[in-house]
Amino acid sequence: MRSALVAAAVMTMALVGTPGAPAQTTAEKSAGGDAAAGEDLFLDRCAMCHVAEGGGQGPGLKGVYGRKAASTPGFAYSAALKASGVTWTAPELDRFLTNPSAAIPGTAMPITVPDARQRADLIAYFAAQK
Repeated sequence: MRSALVAAAVMTMALVGTPGAPAQTTAEKSAGGDAAAGEDLFLDRCAMCHVAEGGGQGPGLKGVYGRKAASTPGFAYSAALKASGVTWTAPELDRFLTNPSAAIPGTAMPITVPDARQRADLIAYFAAQK
């Protein structure tokens, strides 16, 4: 039920905007999404594994935008991600979130984000966290 309410709220914010919300930064706009909606999506769908402080099932993602893949100390990345040579730009994040196992075969990331709008919002959120 909570997920349905959050999804409805996110869709409403995406359609009408968030009253009193600050204007998006250039980094947020360059990612083509809505950082506030991306934060809601992150908290609802990603934060259970990607805890901000690290130590989760997935690596911490604060500052992931523009960072080299598998470069955060203290996380046991897959060999595939270590060898990928990827830097997390908007196009690379979009490709990876669309289908992680196709983008980087052998990655441990099992979750896909098939909706382009949701990917754009997540990427805008990541860009804002630099």
